[in-house]
Order: sequence, then C-alpha cells, then structure tokens
Amino acid sequence: MSNPAELLSQILRRSHSLFQADMEAHQAQLAATIGGARVLVTGAAGSIGSAFVEQLATFAPAAIHLVDPSENNLVELVRSLRSADLKLPEEFRTWAIGMGSREFSRFLAAARPYDVVVNFAALKHVRSERDPFTLMRLIDTNIFALQEMLEQLSIHPPQRVFSVSSDKAVQPESAMGASKAFMEAILWHHAERIACTSARFANVAFSDGSLLQGFVRRWEKGQPLSAPSDVRRYFISHEEAGQLCLLACFVGNNRELFVPRLDPAADLHSFSEIALLFLASKGVEAKIFYSEAEARAFARGIVPGSSRVWPCYFTQSDTDGEKLVELFAAPDEQVDYSRYHALGVISNPPYGYGSVLQEALRQLRQIRQGDHWEKEAVIAALRLLVPSLPHIRTDKNLDQKM
Repeated sequence: MSNPAELLSQILRRSHSLFQADMEAHQAQLAATIGGARVLVTGAAGSIGSAFVEQLATFAPAAIHLVDPSENNLVELVRSLRSADLKLPEEFRTWAIGMGSREFSRFLAAARPYDVVVNFAALKHVRSERDPFTLMRLIDTNIFALQEMLEQLSIHPPQRVFSVSSDKAVQPESAMGASKAFMEAILWHHAERIACTSARFANVAFSDGSLLQGFVRRWEKGQPLSAPSDVRRYFISHEEAGQLCLLACFVGNNRELFVPRLDPAADLHSFSEIALLFLASKGVEAKIFYSEAEARAFARGIVPGSSRVWPCYFTQSDTDGEKLVELFAAPDEQVDYSRYHALGVISNPPYGYGSVLQEALRQLRQIRQGDHWEKEAVIAALRLLVPSLPHIRTDKNLDQKM
C-alpha cells in the first residue's frame, strides 16, 4: 500500500468525508449564503485555511481576499487554486501580511467592508510556550490580534465572523490551550455586535508541522520515526477540516460552536500505531529501539530504497502541557447532536466573563509593554480567565526530544 489516500483512509477508518451527508444536506444554504459575498480569510495559507479556501471557492463568492504572513505558502496556495478546476472570482487577491500587524490594520482600514471574515491565524504548538518570548508571540497572535481585528471590524461590522478554536481550549493543560479558551471568550464578547461562530476539532492528519507530517519528512531524510506511545488523538482530513469550518461559519448561528461527532472507541489513535501504519504503507517493518542514540545509529546504515526495516523510538509523554485525552466540550457545555449527521453544536457557550476578561487583557498588555518578560507572569494573567490552568512544569519540552 503506497497510495497516500489509501493510507489516510486506513488511519481515519473511513473512505469518504465524515461530513459528506451534512455538506449535501446544507448545499443550498451554503450556496445562498456564500454566493456573492465578500470574504476575507486570515491565516489563509496554513493547512486548515487552505482547505477552507478550496471549499469556499466552489460556492462563487464575489471576492476572496487571503491574508497570511507566509509568502511561500500563499504562493503555493494560489498555484494550487489556479491549477484546480475552480472558477475564482475576479476579485481574488492575496497579501503576505500578518493579522495583528500595523500593516494589517492599515489594510483593513483601506479595504471595502467585508460580508464575512474568517480567521485561521494561530500558533498551535505546545512547544511555543517554552520561553517567554515565543510565548508572547503566541499571546499576540492567538489573543491580541483577534481582539484588535474585532474592535476594528466593529466600525463596519461584517455579517459573520468565524475564528477557529481547538479541543485544547477545553480544560486546558497548556498556555497554548488557555490562549484558545481566551480566544473563544473574546469572540463571544464581541458577539453582542457581530454574529460570531467557532469550531473545535482535533488533529488534521499530515497538516503542516504535525507529527504525522514529521513521519513523512523523517522518511524522506532516512531518519528514525519517533512518537509518544501513550498519547491518543482524534484525526480528520484536510477536506473534513475545511468542511467543518465552512458549515460552522456559514450555517451556524451567532454564538454557536461546532464540534465533530467522533467515537472514542473507534476514532482515537495512538501516534505509535499510525507510525506503524505509515511504515507498512512504504513496504517496511518497524524495528523498535529503546534509546534515541541506538535508533539514530541504525538509521545511518539504511540504504535508500533497499531497507526492509525502519528504526522507531516510542516513549511515554513526559513534556510540559501535553494532554493525554482530547475533549470537545466542557462539563458545563451541552452538545446538541440532533441537528447534524456528524456534527455537534454548543449553543451560547459560557461567555459572561465581563471585567475578568478585560483585567486579564490589561495584565497581558502591561507585561508585553514592559522591559522584562517572565513566563510565570504571563501564566498568572492567563489564569485569571482560566483558573484551572495547571501548567505543570517538568522543565522538558518537545525541542529536547527526537
């Protein structure tokens, strides 16, 4: 088995999109809502943003404007869209700028009002909180940039705003997860004036920067595969991620949060299990090692194209902020699974943060404007909004592992 689609089907344990029935049932509503709309997508060139844009383009919006700080990824997205069997609107344009930057603020002020604004801009790795400087960039991207954009949009409010969240926003165990919970709170706060929706979901298989994409890169470089043996995750495809966000954005009502309907017994997979499936798709067997050094030493002897075994190093997770179990809803959130075939909807999630949200934002801004940044101070400010944030420190992060 060497076909990537066949491997993905084996990992997901399904041969068609999880949301196919929901897309078909709401095709007319999507066409009516998107057709003729002016749409701005931020963070458009990432894995989820790109998948969303590909889905969006099939419904004939009047304008598709894409913003992303990655010039290379934007170029690749444009090439992909232009090469596909799609009819893009005349007003199709891209800008290699980052949401939250001065350039973005000036761009938004100069642009004609949008009907829909969709946000995928985010730092998503737990490893981003290993130091106060990268952590502050995470805070700036995931929290401040959204807050500033929504304040600016309130001058000429769009009909809809969507900002993608994460399963890690539920009972967060990392600053990254807490930043996504913070993002949700900001979104619901602004929903008083602008219709806002969001979606939580898990891993997009083989997305940029993911461990599964890492398997592909390690294979190409003749390096060992490494993965935690005790971490289990839900996975969806790029197509499914785009469809979920499309439905949440254009079909969802104000203050609704969409989640996938997945079965823990059937849909949770360990990374080590997927590593073995990946190697099987390449026609080789795994050779398990119990130290990084031994796995690397064996890899040095691999002859490209002729080896029938591949080195693997699987260990239990021992780094800061990793969740062993994924949750899509908190205990105080009711999920309605009756409206859609494979989607649940959380209506009116808790958002009455009031002065707590404003005080947490004030403290984070004060820290950012200061001359000396302490990671502990940032965590303390996040805890104002997410008091359960444990942030257990083992002084070991993913950059220290193979």
